[in-house]
Amino acid sequence: MNKMIFPSTLAYPIEGMVIPGKVKARGRVSRLLALCIIAALLAGSLFYVWSRVLVINLGYDLSEAMEVHWMLVQENKKLHIEIALLKSLARIEGIARDELDMEKPLPGQIILMK
Repeated sequence: MNKMIFPSTLAYPIEGMVIPGKVKARGRVSRLLALCIIAALLAGSLFYVWSRVLVINLGYDLSEAMEVHWMLVQENKKLHIEIALLKSLARIEGIARDELDMEKPLPGQIILMK
């Protein structure tokens, strides 16, 4: 005669015996573990894509900044040339003679100060 054994009456379950409550719990744990792994992979993928987009945008910003720097260096060179032209003695002497009606001083007109 087969006697039914209920899992709740056993102190230790028989090896290989399936207990319905434990199967459900094991299934929930494996699903939860799978969801955690998928969520971690998804988060890692999103972080990787975000970091690559950030690097590309920083590259564009760097390229633009280098172009602005080059234009400013060129402008600086032009301004130095303009300063040199404006400071030239020949130009200043021409303005003094033509526009201000000045003449070169005679030797008696020069007074040296100490």
